[in-house]
Amino acid sequence: MEQKKRKTKILRPKFDSDLDIIELSKENIEDESVFSFGTVSDCSLENHKADRVAFKQVIFKKVIFNKITFRRIEMVDVRFENCDLSNVDFNEASLSRVEFDNCKIIGINLSEATLRDVIFENCNGQLAFFSYSNCKQVAFLQCQLRSSDFQNSKFLKVEFQESDLTQSQMNFTTLKGIDFTTCDIEGIGINIADVKGAKVTSMQAVSLSTILGLIVI
Repeated sequence: MEQKKRKTKILRPKFDSDLDIIELSKENIEDESVFSFGTVSDCSLENHKADRVAFKQVIFKKVIFNKITFRRIEMVDVRFENCDLSNVDFNEASLSRVEFDNCKIIGINLSEATLRDVIFENCNGQLAFFSYSNCKQVAFLQCQLRSSDFQNSKFLKVEFQESDLTQSQMNFTTLKGIDFTTCDIEGIGINIADVKGAKVTSMQAVSLSTILGLIVI
C-alpha cells in the first residue's frame, strides 16, 4: 500500500541492491544464528527450534513455516511476501522495519514482542497473539484479525484500516487515538477505561455500549 494511504509514518525495510540466496536447514539454524543480506524463497521450513535467531536485510517469498519456534527472534529490515507463518512461535521477538504482505499468520505468537515500524497488509491473522506486546508505528491494513489477542499491549501510533477485529481481545490496552471507523469491531473485548479517546462510528458506539453494560435510550 502506498505511503499516502497510511495515516502513520512507518519506515520501510531497507535492502542492498544485491541479495544472495540463503539456504536454511537444521544444520545451520541454531541458537543465536545470524542470516543477512539475502532471499529465502519457494521452500518449506519444518520443525525448527532455536533461540535468538537474527535475520537482517532478508526477504522471504512464498515460504511455509511449519512447527517453527524462534523465541526472541530479531528481525531488522525484513519482508515476508505470500508466506504462511501460521502458529509460529515468535514470543519476545524484536521486529524493526518489517513487512508482512499477503501472508497467512493464523495463530502466530508475537506475545511480549517489541514491534517498531511494522506493516501487516492483506494478512489473515485470525487467533493471532500480540498480548503484552509493545507496538510503536505499526499498521494493520485490510487484515483478518478475528479473535486475535492484544490484551495488555502498549500502542503508540498504531493504526487499523479496513480490518476485521470481530471478537478480538484488547482488555487493559489503552486505545486512545486509535481509529476503528473502517473496521469491524463486533464483540471486541475492552474495558471502559481503555476505550476512552478511541475513534468509532455512531453504530460502533452503540455496539460498544452494549458490551460495556451501558443502556442507550
